[in-house]
Amino acid sequence: MDTDYRAQYPAVLRWLSVAIDLAMVTGGALIILIVFGNAAFRGFGFDLAWSLEITALLMLWVTFLGCAAAAARGAHMRVTEVVAILLPKTAQRYLSIVLSILISVLLLALIYFGTITAAHMWSETTTVLYWPIGLSYASLPVGMLFTLVFHLFNTWLDATGHGPRDQGQLSETEEQGREGLA
Repeated sequence: MDTDYRAQYPAVLRWLSVAIDLAMVTGGALIILIVFGNAAFRGFGFDLAWSLEITALLMLWVTFLGCAAAAARGAHMRVTEVVAILLPKTAQRYLSIVLSILISVLLLALIYFGTITAAHMWSETTTVLYWPIGLSYASLPVGMLFTLVFHLFNTWLDATGHGPRDQGQLSETEEQGREGLA
């Protein structure tokens, strides 16, 4: 079942989700075009020297923005899905709270250390385009910041009973677990 949180988001978070999706589609399309174009040009003995730098940069940004996009959709696997048939509802709720706190702490640590690393690497440049290497490293804290925003809002929706799971939507694992008990 679908656990997409975006229908319950305020306009600014829906806009952010759409902007991230557009950035990912654009980045993915550019990766495909550049890699295919470079392969085609190599057939004629010509190499786009900058293609590796651009595609590596785009791949990092698409990856970490993809983490935020998955968080907005509620698409990351939850431990509570694995233990849905093993724990009572109350224990699942407490486990969900503990895991949400741990995930938030992890995301904050990634943002903090990722920012330090990106700032430290900003003075280094790539060999062909002379772009700051820190631009690649910045994809981690930016992607994790957006992930944290979506994660915290999703947690709030779940805690207040407005999340998709509270509106009759169950994961496949939860449905199978309930069917197995029936």
